[in-house]
Amino acid sequence: MKALLNDQVIAEADKADLIYIEGNWYFPPSSVKAEMLTKSDTPYTCPWKGVCQYFDVHAGDTVSKDSAFSYPEPKPGAIAIVKKDFANYIAFWRDIQVSE
Repeated sequence: MKALLNDQVIAEADKADLIYIEGNWYFPPSSVKAEMLTKSDTPYTCPWKGVCQYFDVHAGDTVSKDSAFSYPEPKPGAIAIVKKDFANYIAFWRDIQVSE
């Protein structure tokens, strides 16, 4: 699967390596081009997953604010629900297209 912004690949991994949570595909950190992300100061805490880290996504001159997110330290109960540790896995939304 791929995550794209303006036809530039941000992340790419086999579907079997991704984790699907609440309508979002979470990519393993090693499959994401970290140089295309910058941490955002936007605060958010999910009631069941924990504290969220948002990222701005950069592709050429385009910046898509808060279009990537992850949970660096998910709550233990969230890991139990998902049945896999998704710490630091990165999901995309808004302007980012995720496809097979």
